[in-house]
Amino acid sequence: MRILALVPGGIGDQILFFPTLETLKEKYPQATIDVLVEPSAKAAYRVCKNVNEILTFNYRDRSSLADYLNLLGVIRDREYDVALSIGTRWAIGLLIWLNGIPTRIGYKGKSSWYLSHPVPLKSEQYIAYMYHDLVTGLGIHTHCPPVKINVPTADISAAEIEQKNLDIKDTGYILIYDSSSLLYPLDKWQKIVADIQQKQPDLPVVVLQTFGNNEWVSSIMQACPNLKAISPPDVGKLAAIIAGANLLLCPNSAVMHLSTAVNTYTIALIEPANANKFIPPDNENCISIQSPTNNIADIKPEVILEKIWQG
Repeated sequence: MRILALVPGGIGDQILFFPTLETLKEKYPQATIDVLVEPSAKAAYRVCKNVNEILTFNYRDRSSLADYLNLLGVIRDREYDVALSIGTRWAIGLLIWLNGIPTRIGYKGKSSWYLSHPVPLKSEQYIAYMYHDLVTGLGIHTHCPPVKINVPTADISAAEIEQKNLDIKDTGYILIYDSSSLLYPLDKWQKIVADIQQKQPDLPVVVLQTFGNNEWVSSIMQACPNLKAISPPDVGKLAAIIAGANLLLCPNSAVMHLSTAVNTYTIALIEPANANKFIPPDNENCISIQSPTNNIADIKPEVILEKIWQG
């Protein structure tokens, strides 16, 4: 059997799709499983063992007819038996229909006529569960496994060397992360860092530089004394660095999903509307702090610090 999973979205979306891939591999151990993802999301599969080939396509670009015809040929050459799609764009659906893939699984909707096995879209639940619902189109009715990753041994070793270089391997460390768009205000980050450094002067606070957040890293390093910065070059080493931390503090992000996968204690700053969708239920290692508004910038530093010291 040859299976193609069409997974638009970023690295975080791919990580949340890993449980679905795990179930497919468990049920069809001899199957060839390929994914079709955004070029920028391909890096996620460094820590996934359940995929044979990673194909790329710019789902969000205004792709030309030539782009779609090229993709049509790529898919047709591989003669897939099953296609699962988390997206709802009619053009992609038409593509897998034109390829003559016998089993075409996706979510029910206005443009789901191209599907042979539509499944209900339950968008209010944890997104990994929502993605996993697609396997019911194959008659699989098992619980969604937790998000797990497989970090290459070489990446673990490289992360340990970097930890030694920063003199944080033996002491442990707190990781903090924000995006380039500064989701949480810099002055509030300053209050949090200052409080940690005052109460735990021997516990390093490490700034995580990744996914293009250079601007934030530069700003917080200037604003806060005695911070250390680390910049893992790929997702595998990033996961290993996160796994070695005592605590990760960050907004909703791919970094948060990686932390969940390696079971690092995580405090996630999140909007109320997204809490159920992005925080795994019944996971004691991932604690959400929800904004009183729809903006995480409105979370008070005192609330975050209370959670840190409780943990």
